[in-house]
Amino acid sequence: MTTQLPTGRRKSTTRKRAPGRPRGESPDLRPRLLDAAIACFVRTGIAATSLRAIATEAGVTPALLHYYFGSKEQLVDALVEERILPVMGEMREVMMRSGDDVAALVAGFVGKMSELVARHPWWPPLWVREVLCEGGMLRELLVTRIATTLPQQMTQRFAAAQARGELNPDLDPRLLFVSLIGLTLFPAAGAPIWRRIFDANDLDGDAQRLHTIALLDRGLALPQPKLPERT
Repeated sequence: MTTQLPTGRRKSTTRKRAPGRPRGESPDLRPRLLDAAIACFVRTGIAATSLRAIATEAGVTPALLHYYFGSKEQLVDALVEERILPVMGEMREVMMRSGDDVAALVAGFVGKMSELVARHPWWPPLWVREVLCEGGMLRELLVTRIATTLPQQMTQRFAAAQARGELNPDLDPRLLFVSLIGLTLFPAAGAPIWRRIFDANDLDGDAQRLHTIALLDRGLALPQPKLPERT
């Protein structure tokens, strides 16, 4: 559409498009662009990754990346909304299904974590780089938004189980949640190292899950009563 100017020139009235999915029959490249961003973030960190590097990884132009996300900050927001929060949501579903059965809660947590790591292998290394390491771009976001409910709710379940006499009283419910993270995410993040050290390529995700549940089984149990001494 054009407007006739007095001088005879024609002025274009086409509006600029806002960031988002292109109109028409163009395929939605958003998932592919997020995959490329995650690959770069895992490899070099969020702070050190430019939009140009992400575009190169995805095989597109920087202009197209701007078209979908507008800025790097908006891209990181999209990563949280579309990839990280849904993962946390699946973990919460496990907790809700387990009810008051603390053994089912722990087994469900370990099993779901193993499943999620298999589906999203980027999650453990991104967690280590951007949450645990000093200066990680997702640390504050984790504390204030991503992990504000799940750890608290699971800790309350553990404390209630202790009060009912169903959980080892020597355990601290808060540290129990930390231990579950340590026994699931960290081995997955360190797998490229320990598999080389032990020549252990045969240990897949299922083997790690079974090992973790077996390791926790006796630690979570109540202390066994002492048998009376024989005279």
